[in-house]
Amino acid sequence: MSRAPVLPRRRLAAGVSSVAVLLAALDAYVVVTVMVDIMRDMGIPIEHPERATPIVTAYLLGYVAAMPLLGQLSDRVGRARVIQGCLLFFAVGSVVSAAAPGLPLLIAGRLIQGAAGGALLPVTFAVISDLWEPKARPLPLGLVGAAQELGSVVGPLYGAALAALSGWRSVFWVNLPLAAVAMVAVQRGLPKQASKSGLKVDLGGGLLLAFSLGALIVGLYNPDPEQAILPPWGPPMLLVAAAGLVGFILWERRSPSRLLDMSTVDSGPFLACLGCSFFSGAALMATLVDVPLLARTLLGEDSLGGALILSRFLAALAVAAVVGGVLTRRAGERMVAAGGLLLAAGAYFSISRWPRNILESGYGLGSLEVSRMGVDLVLAGFGLGLIIAPLASVALRSSSPEQHGVVSASVVVARMMGMLVGIAALGAAGVYRFQQLTRDLAPPFPFEVSPQEFQKQLGAYEEAVRAALHTEYGELFAITSAVCLVGAALAMGLGGASARDS
Repeated sequence: MSRAPVLPRRRLAAGVSSVAVLLAALDAYVVVTVMVDIMRDMGIPIEHPERATPIVTAYLLGYVAAMPLLGQLSDRVGRARVIQGCLLFFAVGSVVSAAAPGLPLLIAGRLIQGAAGGALLPVTFAVISDLWEPKARPLPLGLVGAAQELGSVVGPLYGAALAALSGWRSVFWVNLPLAAVAMVAVQRGLPKQASKSGLKVDLGGGLLLAFSLGALIVGLYNPDPEQAILPPWGPPMLLVAAAGLVGFILWERRSPSRLLDMSTVDSGPFLACLGCSFFSGAALMATLVDVPLLARTLLGEDSLGGALILSRFLAALAVAAVVGGVLTRRAGERMVAAGGLLLAAGAYFSISRWPRNILESGYGLGSLEVSRMGVDLVLAGFGLGLIIAPLASVALRSSSPEQHGVVSASVVVARMMGMLVGIAALGAAGVYRFQQLTRDLAPPFPFEVSPQEFQKQLGAYEEAVRAALHTEYGELFAITSAVCLVGAALAMGLGGASARDS
């Protein structure tokens, strides 16, 4: 296969792969706005949402666990075959989810969807590496990253619209024609690759790593963080994850076909890339969780209002993924990644200092005043979006073409692990800090006081709780700012070479 097919063919291949990425990204977020409908249909009480959360975590579990193995598989048997296989199983998972009579089968369907959908992003990054030379990769990498982030913006609205028209099951049934069209487009649009003879897939290593990552996800997931940092099953599952990781390392030392052969990887820039991806994931998850909570608890917004406030951050994230690709060609990977994380750090520091009346606070631009909340969220999203293309570019540049699928998967897995660890750590820190701030508060009782006095005491109590929440959110976003600063420091280790001068 030619390394540089004609431009229209390359654009077609990138476009087709990006559509597949968008399809999987939509389903990662599509259940958010239809969860109540699913709970009602499955007979889950509305006051016990934790019973339905495996619908989300099963997708995430499959998404992360299968990604490295499928990334390596694409290095061995070709990108088009793996993308088509993933689309096929994505459709199978959609059928299982749509037809599920109860929660267990729905969870199984979401697990299959996640396992199939998770490989599409890193394999598409590898497609870009196959078709573009290093200096030309950042822009198409940014466009693919934007397709992924667009799913987080459109997914909830897309799910709500489909559910309103024909019920929540339609959000899964509609995947069948979409996946079929995408498979045809992949067949026609992606260059064909012959399987590499003599190169085997490290099935044992892939399964051990998937087992370890899966146990880590289950161990960190806590549906009731008010009681403890980890769930009751957390410590034993983390031990299982550690044992699985040790087993993976021992396996890789003896395996004739390693999942990731670090001897052919420029380890310094690659490890810095993984670190940046991890910390950006932690910052991203802090925003996805805390901004809607802040909107509801302090600003009095409903679920839709909180989602609309968050959409400013998400839209900037998607736009910046493209801009980051353009800037990387001109300024280099290290400067764009470090600059993006520094911009995000500054924005989160400003968010940590939001006043209670943030809806009335603005930045003056001459005679024009713009919303401070909107500007800060856009800058935070823009900063995190800028790093998508340069990190993908560094990972590809630091490795041999035979490993582009698995190294791309590693970057995405690092980001997802950052999201998981970030929400576990920040969630626990937030709950602990709130309990500290409110430990001396006691709600008033309407006994032996006049109604007027009770209302006065109740108002004072509610104001004290809101003040504690305001302090808690401020401290959490200050920590998020520090997380981005650590990521920016790691970005300085991305290497002297860049996409600009490759």
